[in-house]
Amino acid sequence: MVDTITIYTDGGSRGNPGPAAGAFIITDQAGKQICAQARFLPDATNNIAEYTALLTALQKTISLGVKNVKIFSDSELMVKQINGDYKVKNDNIRELFSQCFALLDELTSWQITHIPREKNKLADKLVNRAIDAAKDIEQKDSPQKTKHLRLGFLISGSGRTMMNIHELIKQKQLNAEIATVISSRSETAGVEKAKAAKLPLEIIRKKDFPDLDGFSKQIRKNLLAAKVDLVIQAGWLCLWKIPAEFENRVVNIHPALLPSFGGQGMWGHHVHEAVLKTGCKISGCTVHFCTNEYDKGPIIVQRTCPVMDDDNPDKLAARVFEQECIAYPEAIRLFAADKLVVKDSRVLIK
Repeated sequence: MVDTITIYTDGGSRGNPGPAAGAFIITDQAGKQICAQARFLPDATNNIAEYTALLTALQKTISLGVKNVKIFSDSELMVKQINGDYKVKNDNIRELFSQCFALLDELTSWQITHIPREKNKLADKLVNRAIDAAKDIEQKDSPQKTKHLRLGFLISGSGRTMMNIHELIKQKQLNAEIATVISSRSETAGVEKAKAAKLPLEIIRKKDFPDLDGFSKQIRKNLLAAKVDLVIQAGWLCLWKIPAEFENRVVNIHPALLPSFGGQGMWGHHVHEAVLKTGCKISGCTVHFCTNEYDKGPIIVQRTCPVMDDDNPDKLAARVFEQECIAYPEAIRLFAADKLVVKDSRVLIK
């Protein structure tokens, strides 16, 4: 079950009062659409349409069993009324306001924020569709077209991230396959997991080669033979020289918000210990393209989480990993959809 959702609401009337509609879009933490609906109102004002959108969105939220909600609306008046900044003076609105608050009281946590109309285009479009059709609308999420990716995993440890991605592939949430797994160690939990899952596995240990060039050439040879589209570093602890044909095709996830707490030796608990030592209030994870310098490549996706007063490295690591499980698949989907453009050491998302 989804723990936290995001709601975008909008309402509009042609005539004020006149033909109107209230619409909402609900997404999960990764931004994937859960549902999108609009309710047609034959004769209503803008404000009634806005509150109708919020009410129907909250009703849907309760039916989904979700307890934590972030709401965004381009109705500044409604947002200020819900937040207690303005009083509700209109009798027609007061009943809707009370119904909305009764549902908000059933949630564990909620917040509502005003956003400009240009950042609420999808909900606005749904409102106009319902008014044009003069009926309720339910919009099905059209899956984003992505090319099929052949993934090459580089691992050095538990293989936990690799298996999370493998599970998403099996559930058809990622249009990909694992074409090869390269482990820098012969005896790790990740190796055993790869064998159990019958994934193509190669052991390439740095100590078996006379120099970095030889080690890197063997990795390149394996990746090319497996016809890999995207290389996923997942707990990979070895420096290797990324060949020219894999520029901006190797990604890594770091358990902190780069460029802070990166560089040689900053991995695993070392990162979380450093975050706690400096007294940071926020941590998170960073997915980035790899270069031949530790943690220096262009940033693709970042996600955050709070640092609690009673945190230790293990507690913080668990909270960061929750965000990693969202961020890495998101970055892979963006790559598969050809949405990523690297310009002047920055990643722009089309």
